[in-house]
Amino acid sequence: MAAKPVPPRPVLRLYLATPVVDDPSQLVASLPGLLAAADVAAVLLRLRETDQRTMISRIKALALPVQDGGAALLLDGHVELVARGGADGAHLTGIADMEDAMPSLKPDRIAGVGGLATRHDSMAAGEAGADYVLFGEPDAKGQRPSSEAIAERLQWWEELFEPPCVGFAVSPEEAGEFAAAGADFVLVGDFIWADPRGPEAALIDVEQAIMQAHAAAFGRTKATGKTTEQG
Repeated sequence: MAAKPVPPRPVLRLYLATPVVDDPSQLVASLPGLLAAADVAAVLLRLRETDQRTMISRIKALALPVQDGGAALLLDGHVELVARGGADGAHLTGIADMEDAMPSLKPDRIAGVGGLATRHDSMAAGEAGADYVLFGEPDAKGQRPSSEAIAERLQWWEELFEPPCVGFAVSPEEAGEFAAAGADFVLVGDFIWADPRGPEAALIDVEQAIMQAHAAAFGRTKATGKTTEQG
């Protein structure tokens, strides 16, 4: 009997985290150009804490340009505002938050999860129905594993599990390292917005870096996912 074919993994794409948003007007203006310049699968909206009515209006202001640009809009937490703001899902921190959020997000919206300190936590998140697992983000004290440890966790996950994995990169070099390790998505944020050339140039550069690293590691083209000839 022929072996059951393994489902193809997603094509490697970027996941863009916003700065902490207070006034969304600048982002509303810049997002269409950013999403046209690079292949961004999703935008993670980091909201400044304020009253719910104001946060909902900010989500609504950003949902349209993100979704019109072909990306999904996820909220960093604030599960209770996802549907009311027209977002596509939420990113959650830890198994407990994920379990609490699942009834309101599933089956129609995306539930991603980070804050997974151990392999056991990662597997529990996957088994509980996480749409992706994130490795490498800073903890509450701002500490994060070494890039080597993050790459090792991504490689372990990519080889064994079906849900997509995301690497949290703080530089173009890390983004390339995580792409080569097998990340399905690379989350980029602060260093994109801080680039003196502007976020569009930074996003284009990091997309090129992850695609080159991925092709070198896996011999696959971005457009087709087909194996390329290796010299």
